Amino acid sequence: MINTLLLLLEIVFGLATLLFVARFLLQATRADFYNPLSQAIVRASDPICGPLRSLIKPVNNFDLASILVAWLAACIYFALTLWLRAPASLNLGLIAWAGLIETIMTLLQFYIFSIIIIAVASFVAQGSMHPALGLLHQLNEPLMAPLRKILPPFGPLDLTPMIVLLLLFIVRDVLSRAY
Repeated sequence: MINTLLLLLEIVFGLATLLFVARFLLQATRADFYNPLSQAIVRASDPICGPLRSLIKPVNNFDLASILVAWLAACIYFALTLWLRAPASLNLGLIAWAGLIETIMTLLQFYIFSIIIIAVASFVAQGSMHPALGLLHQLNEPLMAPLRKILPPFGPLDLTPMIVLLLLFIVRDVLSRAY
């Protein structure tokens, strides 16, 4: 029974963290606001982020309210799982640290999966621009652009996603040891 509850908490709070990280990335990358997926993310996160944004103003393109809510969702998830497993070991410093690591891991997982989706779609549906693929391209461009300037083009083959994936896996591995 406890394992089912832990799985349910992981799904609910993982999706909540992902939602607010995605909203943060939409503003940070200046993604197309009129994309239907962007609109859905903003609508879903607005009941919580809207009022909080009046207290915590964005800095440049960074929506601090969204990333704060993502961190809080990760902290709540970690606190609940820790409480269910070992109620006596609740530590606010540990919860805050684990929430930060979990938020960063969610960001890394988002980038890893979105790069894989874009790579697979480039082989399967060449030339088609689904709104979700267009949005994923916009969200990934800040990671890809610096490497594209460094790497020479290899004809039609773009090695940038593979190198970015490798770097993301390395960062994820280092962070997973920080738990």
